[in-house]
Amino acid sequence: MSLHDDAVLVLKNYGAGADAVQQELRLAYLDHLALHPDGMWKACGAGHLTASALVVDPERGKVLLTLHRKLRMWLQMGGHCEPGDTSLAGAALREAAEESGIAGLTLLAGGPVTLDRHPIPAPCNWHLDVQYAALAPSGATERISDESLDLRWFTYDEVSEVADSSVVRLVERTRAALGGVVR
Repeated sequence: MSLHDDAVLVLKNYGAGADAVQQELRLAYLDHLALHPDGMWKACGAGHLTASALVVDPERGKVLLTLHRKLRMWLQMGGHCEPGDTSLAGAALREAAEESGIAGLTLLAGGPVTLDRHPIPAPCNWHLDVQYAALAPSGATERISDESLDLRWFTYDEVSEVADSSVVRLVERTRAALGGVVR
């Protein structure tokens, strides 16, 4: 199965019980992929899907954010799909491991936590981000990558003080998906 086919399958299965905004995004992502066979790749001028993951330590009630080198914003780990990626989940996990330096991350079961579409500078125009949650193993130690200016653990409540509303929504939806696991 191609990465494009995997993304279509993930999006078709996404969002049981999701709100109207998430359902609208899901349909927009599916329409995008139907119109753009290259819609998974950075070269697609109409925009492209990206994969990200919020690294979570539920035992401590914290999330790991990166101070993105180019954007100078606190964000979850993530980015562009690469030719070796065979699934969106795999791309999100790869990005999370590369950017956090944490070995042994596992994705929260159940697929993506949320979708977020945001404008980016031309020529790409749009990121259609498929966002997962990655659970850090007990005692995980982060290591900063070349893509980051800083890495830092924040309590769930601190995120709204440092990050934009899209990251706050991701944290809220991740906490809801974690259910009884969170503090």
